[in-house]
Amino acid sequence: MEGLLELGYLGLFLGAFLAATVVPFSSDVLLVGMLALGGSPVMTVVMASLGNWTGGLTTYWLGRLGKWEWIERWFKVTRERLEAQKVKVDKWGSLLAFLTWLPVVGDLMAIALGFYKVHFGRTALFMAIGKSLRFIMWALLYGWLI
Repeated sequence: MEGLLELGYLGLFLGAFLAATVVPFSSDVLLVGMLALGGSPVMTVVMASLGNWTGGLTTYWLGRLGKWEWIERWFKVTRERLEAQKVKVDKWGSLLAFLTWLPVVGDLMAIALGFYKVHFGRTALFMAIGKSLRFIMWALLYGWLI
């Protein structure tokens, strides 16, 4: 992670992007690290949010490329289970994108939103809001503690 922080805001963007894909990585640690190194709170939040948002959108589009047959064949998930999940995703729709910032399950939600072809525009908007609020909260917490 130090290598990414050495790249400044670009490194923060890249790290946040990777953290929003299926790569296990902590964008929160990068954000706090950048703030600890004297980064501008506004610029730090903006770059982390943009990186994490575009990474989440990439995960959404990877899900969108998926096919039911692939999931059944390679992951051994039955069509009945996929249809039961679809009912849950249809119930909440793009609002689930607010929660794509959550560790592990957030990536699965982004994939599911794409896989079940939930409206892209609303998903992108709610994802941006959820991820940005998370980083704002971390920056405020850091500022309050330091």
